Amino acid sequence: MTPTTLHSTISGPENAPALLLLNSLGATQAMWDAQVPLLERYYRVIRCDTRGHGNSPTPPSPYSFDDIVADAFGVLDAHGVHKASVMGLSLGGMTALGMGLAAPDRIERLVCCAARADAPPPFVQSWHDRLAKMEEGGVEAIWQGTIPFWLSEETRRDHPEREAALHAGFLKTTEEGYRGCANALMGLDYLRHLGLMKVPVHFVAGEKDGGATPETMRAMSDACPGSDFSVVPGAKHVINVDRAEDFTCAVLKTLDLVMG
Repeated sequence: MTPTTLHSTISGPENAPALLLLNSLGATQAMWDAQVPLLERYYRVIRCDTRGHGNSPTPPSPYSFDDIVADAFGVLDAHGVHKASVMGLSLGGMTALGMGLAAPDRIERLVCCAARADAPPPFVQSWHDRLAKMEEGGVEAIWQGTIPFWLSEETRRDHPEREAALHAGFLKTTEEGYRGCANALMGLDYLRHLGLMKVPVHFVAGEKDGGATPETMRAMSDACPGSDFSVVPGAKHVINVDRAEDFTCAVLKTLDLVMG
Protein backbone atom coordinates (compact mmCIF):
# COMPACT_ATOMS: atom_id res chain seq x y z
CA MET A 1 0.00 0.00 0.00
CA THR A 2 1.44 3.36 -1.05
CA PRO A 3 0.43 6.10 1.40
CA THR A 4 -0.61 9.54 0.27
CA THR A 5 2.00 12.15 1.21
CA LEU A 6 0.11 14.49 3.54
CA HIS A 7 0.77 18.15 4.24
CA SER A 8 2.30 18.32 7.72
CA THR A 9 4.00 20.74 10.08
CA ILE A 10 6.33 20.17 13.03
CA SER A 11 7.14 22.34 16.03
CA GLY A 12 8.55 22.10 19.52
CA PRO A 13 11.97 21.04 20.85
CA GLU A 14 13.92 18.88 18.42
CA ASN A 15 14.92 16.36 21.07
CA ALA A 16 11.51 16.09 22.73
CA PRO A 17 9.29 12.99 22.37
CA ALA A 18 7.00 13.09 19.33
CA LEU A 19 3.25 13.68 19.46
CA LEU A 20 1.15 13.27 16.31
CA LEU A 21 -2.18 15.16 16.18
CA LEU A 22 -4.90 13.89 13.82
CA ASN A 23 -7.91 15.95 12.72
CA SER A 24 -11.58 15.10 12.38
CA LEU A 25 -13.43 14.73 9.09
CA GLY A 26 -14.10 18.21 7.74
CA ALA A 27 -11.34 19.90 9.74
CA THR A 28 -7.66 20.70 9.25
CA GLN A 29 -4.64 20.61 11.51
CA ALA A 30 -5.66 24.11 12.62
CA MET A 31 -8.33 22.56 14.85
CA TRP A 32 -5.52 21.94 17.41
CA ASP A 33 -4.40 25.58 17.56
CA ALA A 34 -5.62 26.09 21.13
CA GLN A 35 -3.63 23.11 22.44
CA VAL A 36 -0.39 23.46 20.49
CA PRO A 37 1.28 26.27 22.54
CA LEU A 38 1.18 24.07 25.63
CA LEU A 39 1.93 20.78 23.90
CA GLU A 40 4.96 22.05 22.03
CA ARG A 41 6.60 23.02 25.31
CA TYR A 42 6.92 19.31 26.07
CA TYR A 43 6.61 17.54 22.71
CA ARG A 44 7.86 17.59 19.17
CA VAL A 45 4.36 18.23 17.83
CA ILE A 46 3.52 16.91 14.37
CA ARG A 47 0.28 18.00 12.72
CA CYS A 48 -1.11 16.98 9.36
CA ASP A 49 -4.16 17.38 7.15
CA THR A 50 -5.97 14.13 6.35
CA ARG A 51 -6.13 13.17 2.67
CA GLY A 52 -8.70 15.35 0.90
CA HIS A 53 -8.49 17.98 3.65
CA GLY A 54 -6.69 21.29 4.03
CA ASN A 55 -3.47 21.40 2.04
CA SER A 56 -3.14 17.64 1.51
CA PRO A 57 -3.77 16.00 -1.87
CA THR A 58 -6.99 14.18 -2.69
CA PRO A 59 -6.54 10.68 -4.09
CA PRO A 60 -9.54 9.04 -5.79
CA SER A 61 -12.15 7.63 -3.41
CA PRO A 62 -13.22 5.35 -1.83
CA TYR A 63 -10.84 5.15 1.11
CA SER A 64 -10.45 2.59 3.88
CA PHE A 65 -9.01 3.00 7.35
CA ASP A 66 -6.04 0.97 6.19
CA ASP A 67 -5.35 3.80 3.71
CA ILE A 68 -5.77 6.54 6.29
CA VAL A 69 -3.65 4.73 8.88
CA ALA A 70 -0.89 4.19 6.29
CA ASP A 71 -0.96 7.93 5.54
CA ALA A 72 -0.47 8.73 9.23
CA PHE A 73 2.51 6.41 9.54
CA GLY A 74 3.84 8.02 6.38
CA VAL A 75 3.83 11.38 8.17
CA LEU A 76 5.93 9.93 10.99
CA ASP A 77 8.31 8.42 8.45
CA ALA A 78 8.62 11.74 6.60
CA HIS A 79 9.82 13.38 9.81
CA GLY A 80 12.16 10.53 10.73
CA VAL A 81 10.06 9.48 13.74
CA HIS A 82 9.88 5.79 14.58
CA LYS A 83 7.78 6.02 17.76
CA ALA A 84 5.25 8.64 18.82
CA SER A 85 2.28 9.31 21.00
CA VAL A 86 -0.87 9.98 18.97
CA MET A 87 -3.91 12.10 19.79
CA GLY A 88 -6.84 12.23 17.39
CA LEU A 89 -10.45 13.37 17.42
CA SER A 90 -13.37 11.69 15.63
CA LEU A 91 -11.91 10.37 12.34
CA GLY A 92 -8.50 11.17 13.84
CA GLY A 93 -9.29 9.21 17.01
CA MET A 94 -10.36 6.22 14.96
CA THR A 95 -7.16 6.49 12.93
CA ALA A 96 -5.17 6.54 16.18
CA LEU A 97 -6.82 3.27 17.23
CA GLY A 98 -5.95 1.78 13.86
CA MET A 99 -2.33 2.81 14.31
CA GLY A 100 -2.18 1.22 17.74
CA LEU A 101 -3.66 -2.04 16.48
CA ALA A 102 -1.50 -2.16 13.34
CA ALA A 103 1.92 -1.29 14.77
CA PRO A 104 1.99 -1.10 18.58
CA ASP A 105 5.80 -0.99 18.55
CA ARG A 106 5.59 2.46 16.96
CA ILE A 107 3.10 3.96 19.42
CA GLU A 108 3.93 5.23 22.90
CA ARG A 109 0.35 5.98 23.91
CA LEU A 110 -2.96 7.04 22.37
CA VAL A 111 -5.54 9.66 23.23
CA CYS A 112 -8.76 8.82 21.39
CA CYS A 113 -11.30 11.66 21.48
CA ALA A 114 -14.94 11.80 20.37
CA ALA A 115 -14.69 8.62 18.33
CA ARG A 116 -16.53 5.39 17.64
CA ALA A 117 -15.01 1.99 16.89
CA ASP A 118 -17.89 0.43 14.95
CA ALA A 119 -20.49 1.37 12.33
CA PRO A 120 -24.04 0.35 13.30
CA PRO A 121 -26.81 0.88 10.72
CA PRO A 122 -28.02 4.30 11.99
CA PHE A 123 -24.43 5.58 11.87
CA VAL A 124 -23.99 4.29 8.31
CA GLN A 125 -27.30 5.84 7.25
CA SER A 126 -26.27 9.22 8.64
CA TRP A 127 -23.30 9.23 6.25
CA HIS A 128 -25.47 8.27 3.30
CA ASP A 129 -27.73 11.21 4.20
CA ARG A 130 -24.83 13.66 4.37
CA LEU A 131 -23.38 12.46 1.09
CA ALA A 132 -26.78 12.93 -0.57
CA LYS A 133 -26.81 16.56 0.63
CA MET A 134 -23.29 17.08 -0.66
CA GLU A 135 -24.22 15.75 -4.08
CA GLU A 136 -26.97 18.37 -4.25
CA GLY A 137 -25.12 21.40 -2.88
CA GLY A 138 -21.44 20.63 -2.35
CA VAL A 139 -19.53 20.63 0.92
CA GLU A 140 -21.13 23.91 2.02
CA ALA A 141 -24.54 22.19 2.02
CA ILE A 142 -23.42 19.91 4.87
CA TRP A 143 -22.08 22.67 7.09
CA GLN A 144 -25.32 23.94 8.63
CA GLY A 145 -26.20 20.46 9.85
CA THR A 146 -22.68 19.85 11.10
CA ILE A 147 -21.92 22.85 13.27
CA PRO A 148 -24.71 22.33 15.88
CA PHE A 149 -23.36 18.81 16.28
CA TRP A 150 -19.79 20.09 16.70
CA LEU A 151 -20.18 23.09 19.04
CA SER A 152 -22.54 23.95 21.88
CA GLU A 153 -24.89 26.91 21.65
CA GLU A 154 -22.86 28.65 24.38
CA THR A 155 -19.62 28.40 22.42
CA ARG A 156 -21.25 29.56 19.20
CA ARG A 157 -22.66 32.58 21.03
CA ASP A 158 -19.65 33.50 23.16
CA HIS A 159 -16.82 32.48 20.79
CA PRO A 160 -17.97 33.07 17.20
CA GLU A 161 -14.34 33.07 16.09
CA ARG A 162 -14.15 29.34 16.88
CA GLU A 163 -17.07 28.59 14.59
CA ALA A 164 -15.58 30.82 11.89
CA ALA A 165 -12.24 28.99 12.06
CA LEU A 166 -13.91 25.59 11.82
CA HIS A 167 -16.02 26.79 8.90
CA ALA A 168 -12.93 27.95 7.02
CA GLY A 169 -11.31 24.56 7.55
CA PHE A 170 -14.47 22.71 6.54
CA LEU A 171 -14.52 24.49 3.20
CA LYS A 172 -10.97 23.28 2.53
CA THR A 173 -12.29 19.71 2.38
CA THR A 174 -12.77 18.48 -1.18
CA GLU A 175 -15.94 16.66 -2.14
CA GLU A 176 -13.90 13.63 -3.15
CA GLY A 177 -12.03 13.73 0.15
CA TYR A 178 -15.24 13.96 2.16
CA ARG A 179 -16.79 11.15 0.15
CA GLY A 180 -13.74 8.93 0.54
CA CYS A 181 -13.45 9.44 4.30
CA ALA A 182 -17.18 8.87 4.75
CA ASN A 183 -16.74 5.55 2.97
CA ALA A 184 -14.01 4.61 5.46
CA LEU A 185 -16.29 5.52 8.37
CA MET A 186 -19.09 3.36 7.02
CA GLY A 187 -16.69 0.40 7.11
CA LEU A 188 -15.37 1.12 10.62
CA ASP A 189 -14.75 -2.17 12.42
CA TYR A 190 -12.24 -1.74 15.26
CA LEU A 191 -14.47 -2.48 18.25
CA ARG A 192 -14.13 -6.26 18.04
CA HIS A 193 -10.33 -5.91 17.94
CA LEU A 194 -9.88 -3.55 20.91
CA GLY A 195 -9.22 -6.47 23.26
CA LEU A 196 -5.95 -6.98 21.36
CA MET A 197 -4.72 -3.42 21.96
CA LYS A 198 -1.21 -3.40 23.47
CA VAL A 199 -0.84 0.39 23.68
CA PRO A 200 -2.11 2.53 26.61
CA VAL A 201 -5.24 4.39 25.50
CA HIS A 202 -7.07 7.27 27.11
CA PHE A 203 -10.59 7.77 25.78
CA VAL A 204 -12.09 11.27 26.03
CA ALA A 205 -15.80 11.86 25.43
CA GLY A 206 -17.88 15.02 25.27
CA GLU A 207 -20.79 14.95 27.69
CA LYS A 208 -23.23 16.19 25.03
CA ASP A 209 -21.73 14.48 21.98
CA GLY A 210 -24.59 12.86 20.07
CA GLY A 211 -22.39 10.71 17.83
CA ALA A 212 -19.60 9.35 20.01
CA THR A 213 -21.62 9.38 23.20
CA PRO A 214 -20.03 8.88 26.62
CA GLU A 215 -21.76 5.50 26.80
CA THR A 216 -20.30 4.47 23.45
CA MET A 217 -16.81 5.52 24.43
CA ARG A 218 -17.01 3.94 27.89
CA ALA A 219 -17.83 0.64 26.19
CA MET A 220 -14.75 1.10 24.00
CA SER A 221 -12.64 1.76 27.07
CA ASP A 222 -14.06 -1.30 28.82
CA ALA A 223 -13.10 -3.41 25.79
CA CYS A 224 -9.54 -2.07 25.67
CA PRO A 225 -7.04 -3.52 28.18
CA GLY A 226 -5.39 -1.03 30.49
CA SER A 227 -7.27 1.97 29.13
CA ASP A 228 -8.86 4.84 31.00
CA PHE A 229 -11.76 7.15 30.27
CA SER A 230 -12.87 10.71 30.99
CA VAL A 231 -15.77 12.98 30.06
CA VAL A 232 -15.50 16.71 29.35
CA PRO A 233 -18.58 18.39 30.89
CA GLY A 234 -20.89 20.23 28.51
CA ALA A 235 -18.84 19.44 25.40
CA LYS A 236 -20.27 18.49 22.07
CA HIS A 237 -18.36 16.63 19.34
CA VAL A 238 -15.31 18.79 18.67
CA ILE A 239 -14.37 18.74 22.33
CA ASN A 240 -11.01 20.48 22.06
CA VAL A 241 -12.58 23.54 20.40
CA ASP A 242 -15.94 23.56 22.19
CA ARG A 243 -14.43 23.27 25.68
CA ALA A 244 -10.79 24.01 24.97
CA GLU A 245 -9.57 24.57 28.54
CA ASP A 246 -11.50 21.65 30.04
CA PHE A 247 -10.29 19.38 27.26
CA THR A 248 -6.67 20.36 27.85
CA CYS A 249 -7.03 19.60 31.55
CA ALA A 250 -8.55 16.20 30.71
CA VAL A 251 -5.52 15.13 28.68
CA LEU A 252 -2.75 16.66 30.81
CA LYS A 253 -2.48 13.65 33.13
CA THR A 254 -2.48 11.20 30.23
CA LEU A 255 0.36 13.03 28.49
CA ASP A 256 2.27 13.38 31.79
CA LEU A 257 2.12 17.15 31.64
CA VAL A 258 1.58 19.74 34.32
CA MET A 259 0.54 23.32 33.88
CA GLY A 260 3.55 25.60 34.16
